[in-house]
Amino acid sequence: MGRIAGRFGQVEPRRRARALVLGLLSDLPRKNCWTLAEHAGDANPYGLQHLLSRAGWDADAVRDDLRGFVVEHLHHQDAVLVVDETGDLKKGTHTVGVQRQYTGTAGRIENSQVAVYLAYATPLGHAAIDRELYVPRSWTQDAGRCRAAGIPDTVAFATKPALAARMIGRALDAGVAASWVASDEVYGGNPHLRTDLERRGIGYVLAVACDHRLAPHGGKFRADALVAKFPKRAWQKPSAGAGAKGQRFSTTGPWPTSPIRGPATTNSSSAATGAPVNWPSTAATQPPGFRCPPWCGSPDADGRSRRPSSPASAWPDSTNTRSEAGPPGTAGSPSPCSPTPSSPSSAPTNTHATPEAGRVDTAHCNEIQHLFTALVVRPGHSPAHRLDWSQWRRRHQARSQASHYHRQATQP
Repeated sequence: MGRIAGRFGQVEPRRRARALVLGLLSDLPRKNCWTLAEHAGDANPYGLQHLLSRAGWDADAVRDDLRGFVVEHLHHQDAVLVVDETGDLKKGTHTVGVQRQYTGTAGRIENSQVAVYLAYATPLGHAAIDRELYVPRSWTQDAGRCRAAGIPDTVAFATKPALAARMIGRALDAGVAASWVASDEVYGGNPHLRTDLERRGIGYVLAVACDHRLAPHGGKFRADALVAKFPKRAWQKPSAGAGAKGQRFSTTGPWPTSPIRGPATTNSSSAATGAPVNWPSTAATQPPGFRCPPWCGSPDADGRSRRPSSPASAWPDSTNTRSEAGPPGTAGSPSPCSPTPSSPSSAPTNTHATPEAGRVDTAHCNEIQHLFTALVVRPGHSPAHRLDWSQWRRRHQARSQASHYHRQATQP
């Protein structure tokens, strides 16, 4: 935190950022502004929401500081830059870049926000060092929508491979030493990315589809047809590192004479490879065996948040909303420790009271589980603090549900 302290103009957002990072490093089962604020001892999530959406601080400069920190601690001569994307499932349409699109988080087309990440992977460990939000054409072609979401007019549409090339160039220009770049088919099928890496003298192992056409010496061939031209004795199986079920192996062809790695069939993909400049001939059959590392806390469908090893922890979240309900103990909200009013007939059905009556819903299973974990399994604050938060959460949820039903009723 001392390294990035100068990126904040005031002490309050700097302290909030410290609380955010400590919360992300904790073992909280779900990490959002509510749970992180409760973990930090705040009375409500408004402070963290302000940090991520409106406070003045230089997120890109924090990203650069983070990159330097990661490279300093994980520096290795066999470093690999890994590019991959991840999606964050969304319900609404106002989050920046959201639309119905394919995301690996769900394994299908869903309403989601997609970002491209760059990781620095070495035998000593791996961590994300850069990120770029993918803004689809449906957004960039609608100037009014972009302006309402706070997207600068200078932001134009860029494909995911273009975003990857931008991040790789940014890392290399900053002095990050890496000999290889690895990624999947989305990026391996883009010739401009491969050309840019070859121009920089960086080796690459990029997955391509079996029907992707490559141009080695002597013509242009489909990847699967090119693989079929090599005899079995030409293939080797170097280790790709230890996995959850033991050693992992990749089948490697006789490159760099042919830009191919791994057998391609009608149901699998190969990898286009290119050796870095001055790569020793004795290592010509040993391209890096790094699999794309598990992302360092990128958001997923289970609601787990980004860990601070990912630069996305310094990325303003456009989905934060303010509730009309005030914090516990203020006017318009019930007393923090007052009992929840309910009747015997309403308790079994878990009904919600109207916000005008100043009542909240009966505690449901998720709330009971949260209280059990906070009060019994991991007591970090006083029981009164946890009960205040339980009251605030249920009142906020009751107001949100009433507002949602009212909006649905007024729609034609």
